[in-house]
Amino acid sequence: MTPINFRTFLIYFSAVSVALPIAVISISKILLFLCALAVIANRWRHHRSSAAILPGATSPLILLTFVILAASALWSTGTTDEALTSLTKHGKLLLIPIFLCLIRSRREALIALAFFMGGQAFLLVSTWMMYIGISLPWAISKEAGVSYAVFSSYLDQSIMTAVLAALCWHMRCYAPVRYRNPIALIFVGLALICVFFIFQGRTGHVVAIALISLAIFWEMPRKFRGLVFAIPFVMALLLVSISDKVRHGFVEISSSIEYFNKTGDISTSSGTRLNLWHRSLQSIGENPWLGTGVGSWNREFNRQEALHAPKTFVEITGNPHQEYLLWGVELGILGLTLFCAMLLALFRDSLRLEPPERRALQSILTALALSCMFNCSLYDALIGDFFCVALALLLAFSIHSAPPEHSTVSPTPST
Repeated sequence: MTPINFRTFLIYFSAVSVALPIAVISISKILLFLCALAVIANRWRHHRSSAAILPGATSPLILLTFVILAASALWSTGTTDEALTSLTKHGKLLLIPIFLCLIRSRREALIALAFFMGGQAFLLVSTWMMYIGISLPWAISKEAGVSYAVFSSYLDQSIMTAVLAALCWHMRCYAPVRYRNPIALIFVGLALICVFFIFQGRTGHVVAIALISLAIFWEMPRKFRGLVFAIPFVMALLLVSISDKVRHGFVEISSSIEYFNKTGDISTSSGTRLNLWHRSLQSIGENPWLGTGVGSWNREFNRQEALHAPKTFVEITGNPHQEYLLWGVELGILGLTLFCAMLLALFRDSLRLEPPERRALQSILTALALSCMFNCSLYDALIGDFFCVALALLLAFSIHSAPPEHSTVSPTPST
């Protein structure tokens, strides 16, 4: 049994913290950063290489990207405060190399993942309790009484719940219980019902459909895998016919886009997004190679809005609700290249894993890539921390190639 010391306690606490209020996440991140600095300093003091504690291609690329983001403050059109705030938000990417620095075995990674999934299961159970009418004192979200989100928004929690369903399915072989498959199916069912019938987050619907399609693809015989391309469309049609939440979401998107194209109205959610994306593309067109620097998006959007729509211009603060465009505005083509390179590095590193954790990591990566098309899912608080911690914990399984100690069942073979 691995002894619990401050390092391992902090790993497990941080893994579960992403299911808790943002204040708890912030505290855990500060402690993680300090602990990682102490570990690296100790290795240097004993003349040991720090490269050994950051395996794979992802961590070095993240460190390089963060340095470039910091350097872009030199040409940012935003204020110093805006640049520092944005850099801090991008800084959650450092959670990935920090976890890889602190986790020293597959066993520690497995325990940390159990804490992570336990925290997400707590959110799932809390949502169901609120849905059946139980008042929860810890449900502090402004939307708790309406959308049944616990600490964050229904949008964030619907995506997180879809990812939980994928983790429960792909990692079920590691559950130290006798009836792991039925228990996993129960949690998967409860999670997907939440996503499709309780939460109204349209991004969550898209992510869940994609993750189900991937799971079916991996379970199918190779000769039938070509059919997987039809699965998302069949599922979407089925869900539109049986789920009011999904049907209303698709109808609202269609009508809002049509209305925006005819009138330019930005009062709807979809109209607002389309306008944010349009102004972001205009900014990228003016500064295509290096962008306008970290923390510049607010000023660039307001400048474009004042220039092209002076009659309706109202200054706003926020983000473009599209991670790719955010990186494009701040760092231009260089930023888009770095962001896509990080996604590719994560995929490449996932190939070093055993089938269960490889499929789990690739599912999380798919969820991230899709959600970033409609939101700033890495830049935003809580959901960004969720993705970074989830990816880091799965990557940490590559630290040792042997199956985890005391595992009651071997990973399922690759198909």
